[in-house]
Amino acid sequence: MTTNLVLQGPNAALGHLAALGAQARPTQVVAMSPHAVRCEGVQATPEVVKQVQTQAMVLGVDATFIEAGRTLRDFGLVAMDMDSTLITIECIDEIADMQGLKPQVAEITEAAMRGELDFAASLTRRVALLEGLEAAALERVYEERLRLSPGAESMLAAVRAAGLKTLLVSGGFTFFTERLQRRLGLDYAHANVLEIEDGRLTGRVVGGIVDADEKMRTVQRVCGDIGIDTRQAIVMGDGANDLKMMGIAGLSVAFRAKPVVRAQADVALNYCGLDGVLAVLA
Repeated sequence: MTTNLVLQGPNAALGHLAALGAQARPTQVVAMSPHAVRCEGVQATPEVVKQVQTQAMVLGVDATFIEAGRTLRDFGLVAMDMDSTLITIECIDEIADMQGLKPQVAEITEAAMRGELDFAASLTRRVALLEGLEAAALERVYEERLRLSPGAESMLAAVRAAGLKTLLVSGGFTFFTERLQRRLGLDYAHANVLEIEDGRLTGRVVGGIVDADEKMRTVQRVCGDIGIDTRQAIVMGDGANDLKMMGIAGLSVAFRAKPVVRAQADVALNYCGLDGVLAVLA
């Protein structure tokens, strides 16, 4: 198997990228853009991989070793986590801020994303703290604080042009996933439902919680619906509750992710936007 090394960074110069790639002894180096190169036919020994990735972190560069010849058209689905992946915020933390409880909730969120807490139990704890909050606060979070991650729209445009379907699967809430689905033209979305009575949050989730297992089942279900194997899915995430769905994918992408997720992903985008995956699969 021939292996390529894709090096890219928003502020990286081609000369610096080529010098970094030279450590893997490529047969040739192709400039893909002013800030990305593909080093072809590299030596991807464990020692070389570690050396290149360590130096890449120092330089603010994303380094991806990947089998030569893989392209977007090898896949049929892109599945994305929402909070801190497709969007820049953790919605539940921003909702909690409307209650003056952001520090307490954010601390639980961060521990859950690192894999230190059971996700379902931690979500139940966090949602309970929102009891009594006016539902209008959700709209404020969407309008005032929710922003797409860098490169999200260009990535989605490219995957649609290549014929892939799109899935947003989240341990967050349908209030946000449904709006993003309409706004971005996503094919599928699945998330938790916040219970609202008399215009206020009850502090409960309706139905089952979308945890790591349910995220994985959702990817499997959608792949079945569109007639592809899960190895034809690209799955993007940032937290520990994304690892199970990333583990069944043909290509797993860790975006600005926790260390436990970066360590297990095929692609780690620490500095580039979500559209960094396009250079990897060019």
